[in-house]
Amino acid sequence: MKALAYEKAHPLDAFAIDLVDTAEPRPRDADLLVGVRAVGINPGEAAIRQIRSAEPGGRVILGWEFAGVVEAVGPEVAGFAVGDRVMGTGDWARDGAWAERLAVDHRVVARIPDQLSFSDAASLPIGGGTAWEALFRDQDRLPVGIERVLVIGGAGGVGTLATQLLKSRTSALVASTASRPETREWCTRMGADLVVDHTGDVPGQLRAAGIDRVDLVLSTAGTGGQVGWIAEILRPFGHLAAVDLNGPVDLGPLVAKSVSLHTETVFSRLLAGGNLAAQGGILAELAADAVAGRLRSITTTILDGLTVDTMRAAHEMAESRRTIGKTVITF
Repeated sequence: MKALAYEKAHPLDAFAIDLVDTAEPRPRDADLLVGVRAVGINPGEAAIRQIRSAEPGGRVILGWEFAGVVEAVGPEVAGFAVGDRVMGTGDWARDGAWAERLAVDHRVVARIPDQLSFSDAASLPIGGGTAWEALFRDQDRLPVGIERVLVIGGAGGVGTLATQLLKSRTSALVASTASRPETREWCTRMGADLVVDHTGDVPGQLRAAGIDRVDLVLSTAGTGGQVGWIAEILRPFGHLAAVDLNGPVDLGPLVAKSVSLHTETVFSRLLAGGNLAAQGGILAELAADAVAGRLRSITTTILDGLTVDTMRAAHEMAESRRTIGKTVITF
């Protein structure tokens, strides 16, 4: 089969992903074999491309957000059949979805309703799953006492879906951060009650809007450099949910307020063990919300074709840090 792959980690200006012929995936007993129709592109994948190399003689196939059609089912699979339209996150420890076919555990997959396109379905799993788990922690509701939430990075995939989940499933006041006119307008359109500029004095902007404290901060970018003002705006015994804590961070400013810190990666159940079926259940909820209109489409750019040129263009956008919503490649 055809796949987009590379051997050595590399920067964007030395882009080395090629379209190659590679062996068909070997499904496990609990796997689905999925013919991929669309993939969502995430900044995290561009970051991994810069640091992760293949084993000697091997290759790396990234891509962990996909939509497609089931082509085969393993003997331990329940609830899926050949021909089903599905979406999922894949598995960080296995080959990804930048390929014609993907083998994936059926428990981290959900069916796509007929009313949902492949491109919109492919935009949901990573951002939606990350936002859900960061906010709701394996439930469908916020922790008790959370009435005001700040979403840092409100125009990205995680931030956009977090805002919509909060507005559709809770009564919380939602403030988002965005620094450009187009991203501020996007956050408002996605349901944010207030938008503030994270390049300025965030606590001051919140106070000017009548908000002296928030109960929960969901930080999707730049958390390590913003702990000081995050601590300032959080109430005592508040909550910080962060999706980008991948290096040394001084959490000292949070201690005086006894803040609860929640880290999040949507791959936790696969990497560290857990209820895999819960992940498929979250995806099914997201799909139902999208069909019912509770979640608006976040797909803003659609590129066509499993090619080097489309993937390079997608990575250029991801690394610009100026994207809004989600970039999707359809096959």
